[in-house]
Amino acid sequence: MRAKQNFFSRAALGFVVAATGVGAGDLLTASLAGSSVGLVILWAAWAGALLKFVLNEGIARWQMATNRSILEGWLLHLPSIFPWLFFFYFILWSFYVGGALINACGVAGVGFISFGRPGLARIIWGCLHSLAGLILVWRGGFELFQRLMTYLTAAMVITVFLGVILIKPDWLLVLKGILWPSFPRSGSSWLLAVMGGVGGTVTIICYGYWIKEKMRQGGEGLKECRFDLGVGYALTAFFGLAMIIIGSRITVKGRGDEVAWQLADSLGQVLGPAGKILFLAGFWSAVFSSLLGVWQGVPYIFADFLRISRRSRLIKLLRGEMNEEGGKSRQEEPERKSFPEEKSPLEMNEDLTRSWPYRLYLLAISFLPLVSLLFTVQKIQLIYALLGAFFMPFLALTLLILNNKRNLVPPDFLNGWLTNFFLIISLLFFSYCGWREIRPLLLSLF
Repeated sequence: MRAKQNFFSRAALGFVVAATGVGAGDLLTASLAGSSVGLVILWAAWAGALLKFVLNEGIARWQMATNRSILEGWLLHLPSIFPWLFFFYFILWSFYVGGALINACGVAGVGFISFGRPGLARIIWGCLHSLAGLILVWRGGFELFQRLMTYLTAAMVITVFLGVILIKPDWLLVLKGILWPSFPRSGSSWLLAVMGGVGGTVTIICYGYWIKEKMRQGGEGLKECRFDLGVGYALTAFFGLAMIIIGSRITVKGRGDEVAWQLADSLGQVLGPAGKILFLAGFWSAVFSSLLGVWQGVPYIFADFLRISRRSRLIKLLRGEMNEEGGKSRQEEPERKSFPEEKSPLEMNEDLTRSWPYRLYLLAISFLPLVSLLFTVQKIQLIYALLGAFFMPFLALTLLILNNKRNLVPPDFLNGWLTNFFLIISLLFFSYCGWREIRPLLLSLF
């Protein structure tokens, strides 16, 4: 019993990663893909999770090697225009991801209790979920947050697993779809959607702040991080696989809230009322856990960016003075301070969750996106998907730059050839996905 408790205690942060990264859009996209092209794209779920694992492992490895967040790496070692472009992009992304999650929680609430018109009920449920997330994050602290995310992830796993077992798929075809990559003749867009959708986008950065709460650093810290991420992205792949399998056994059409209700009704026809309740419980767990993860993690990014942007200008100024006085190049001496043996001048000692930028942004993301409840679910989800497509290539490129520099990262933490290979694949793949998303909009404008 103790071994099991130890495992679940160690895996708690992995549950947080999975719960934050798997939201309503991922579950619905996977189920729609399964309904449209069947089991042949099952492999895309674990392939997408693998790419996200490599990206998040790169962020963790940078932080364990340098005691600096990835934001600090961008501000100190990239041209200043890139971090600030990310910052303005991040503000816009926050509004739309907040809107997408609030709308999804509203849809989940209507699935259980629909009072009055569905549109009005969605607005009321969305507001209530956003307020609940605000209170839990503001008052609960990291330990309560981690505990809640573990319970919600467990609920997701149980409901989705039972759904897969009860619909009785053809397990030989399932195994073939997982192990034998194939490309559907008419359905490449679903392949890209499944691979690109699993595991989150900008929320990947939040993991760096959660491991800071655990006070990890160095080689031992990296081992723990790889365990977390292994658990988190194994669960992410499982959810993607399961929803494709479920979708392959039923017929669903449409988008947004209609798909959620239609999927629940279809499972109810196959499995009876229990199947509908199972799906609605799992769907609610997925969307509310994602909202909690964003409400807790995204304000970290805002607060940290403001903190380190002020200090990074001072650090760069001091480096310039050191180079002039000592005649030393920037590459020879100042960069050594990134190694874990020496404390980073930007090491995060203060509790950011109690800082005014963190709490201000928590209030902003809880209330400002409520206006999106007046828009259609489809429009909010589309804009959110478009914005998310731009971040992944940027992250892959910066990890290729930062984690390959020997004057920044100790030898044991440098990218290996296999990591570089997957980062290049991520850069090319997510760039292509982003182009596919934005191209129709450009064509419609000109």
